[in-house]
Amino acid sequence: MPIHALTMLAAGIGIPVLAALNARLGGYIGSPAAAAFILFIVALSAATVVMFVTDPRPVARAVDAPKYLFLAGLFVAFYVLSITYVAPQFGVGRAIFFVLVGQLISAAIIDHFGLFGARQMPLSASRAGGLAMMAIGVWLAQRG
Repeated sequence: MPIHALTMLAAGIGIPVLAALNARLGGYIGSPAAAAFILFIVALSAATVVMFVTDPRPVARAVDAPKYLFLAGLFVAFYVLSITYVAPQFGVGRAIFFVLVGQLISAAIIDHFGLFGARQMPLSASRAGGLAMMAIGVWLAQRG
């Protein structure tokens, strides 16, 4: 379990770094869309290497997967494009604040209803209070 927590902590640390770097790349080359495209090429290359190092055989089963599962790629594209466009004008911290609040809301809904095969965790009053406290904490951290 600790390795999962540490992995997700590292992923969480990486999200604002990704936002800042890609926003800067978009400004540097003059196109947030081109910066997102380059990010996806680098990400595809990294994922390809990891896939071949681990086991590439499961990719063949993707053709039989429910098609709605591929919408995840659109969510990733939307996130990268939106953060690359928004962060330079809005600020990385502010942009990530709204991303985090959105994540708290959607995670609570997904867990409450067990959507997409997630483990069901009903939204109790204490859990809702904890999520609200987290959102307030993130908001306080972003106040000028």
